Amino acid sequence: MTLTFTVDPPQTPELRDQIIGLWTDVSNAGGAVGFVPPVTTEDVRPDYLKHLVALESRQMHLVAGRDEDGRVAATAFLGRNTHRLQRHWVWAYTVMVHPRLQGQGCGRELMDAVERAGRSFDGIEAIRLTCRGGTGVDRFYASCGYQEVGRVPGMIRVGPGDDRDDITMLLPL
Repeated sequence: MTLTFTVDPPQTPELRDQIIGLWTDVSNAGGAVGFVPPVTTEDVRPDYLKHLVALESRQMHLVAGRDEDGRVAATAFLGRNTHRLQRHWVWAYTVMVHPRLQGQGCGRELMDAVERAGRSFDGIEAIRLTCRGGTGVDRFYASCGYQEVGRVPGMIRVGPGDDRDDITMLLPL
């Protein structure tokens, strides 16, 4: 399946609901996007609203991928740095593809769209992201050209006795 990507689509109630639904579905399928299953849309909504505030202030950008039915099936948020010494790179947050599309190349399409978006912003020289160890997603990001540049052992506590590494990855543009 091929997705159609846009950067900073207009924020509508329909878009909001689709992103919150996507985030909930990805979380409940075990995706490492800030939650541990089970979660509901009401659990996810406050985190989306934080992203929305950053989108409205232009401190964050949304890369949204829509399927053939026009529904949001993949997203990533690109956060700009406000510190004067770090304005030359962006963070990639909440990178997700709907579970029904995983394993079909949509993740690679999303990361290509994220890279294109990063390259389109004036003065941006790199994209940085973090991911949860023990999921294998670091290998996926490496296959997309990202380099591991840091790792903090046991920094993410998924549950009692289940601590994971916080892995930082970088894509020079």
